[in-house]
Amino acid sequence: MIEHSLQAIALSLKSKEISSVELTQLYLDRIARYNPRLNAYIAVDPASSLGQAQAADERLARGEGGPLTGIPIAHKDIFCARGWLTTCGSKMLSNFVSPYDATVISRFHAAGAVILGKTNMDEFAMGSSNETSFFGPVHNPWDTTRVPGGSSGGSAAAVAARLAPAATGTDTGGSIRQPAALCNLTGMKPTYGVVSRYGMIAFASSLDQAGPLGRSAADCALLLNAMAGFDERDSTSRNRPAEDYGRERNAAAGAKPLAGLKIGLPEEFCGEAVVRK
Repeated sequence: MIEHSLQAIALSLKSKEISSVELTQLYLDRIARYNPRLNAYIAVDPASSLGQAQAADERLARGEGGPLTGIPIAHKDIFCARGWLTTCGSKMLSNFVSPYDATVISRFHAAGAVILGKTNMDEFAMGSSNETSFFGPVHNPWDTTRVPGGSSGGSAAAVAARLAPAATGTDTGGSIRQPAALCNLTGMKPTYGVVSRYGMIAFASSLDQAGPLGRSAADCALLLNAMAGFDERDSTSRNRPAEDYGRERNAAAGAKPLAGLKIGLPEEFCGEAVVRK
């Protein structure tokens, strides 16, 4: 199950091949076993996670829910989550329990996803190696002598080590994209304003943006479908029609082929130390 895509996990939950409680416990067991070595998580609350999973199973039994219902998701510890420790990797917030949910968290609640835990990060998202956290460095699961990248290194390490099916992160100047590259994942920084910043502890408000970390573009599309949307509590939130970010990879709707796709890279973005071929 830990090698399945989000879509495959959703089908297993819908067919009752596995319950959300069983799935969540599977990941909690892996966290207990491997997190001491990787330090990917700052906070885990099995009782809370399993309670949410039970609610998701009841929702699925009623024939309700969507593609993320019952799926446990790890969240970077930069997002406020009601009743959860929210530290931003800092000693200053090491005992702060949030009294409210960030919009990203509330959107995942609405989608029926389970909070699996809060992941480690560079303190206040200031770093690119995940070595500046008050809670200690995160180790790359592919080689624990190496860094996972930052500042969303805890989220990336958790997904890469199969300690979560997918995770959220934030990106100001590469804090999702770099850990995704270093941990062999897919990660993206959405266009500014697509995902609400309400309840997301700020680093640089004019650049910060929340985004998904997963094992494939299809997984990231499902996450972004839940995360995106206008929020009147964020003055920079873009008010535009909702869209399905996985529509061009949807086989049922006729997936758009990648043949002939061209990706442009402005040369002005590349310094002298960057080799271009």
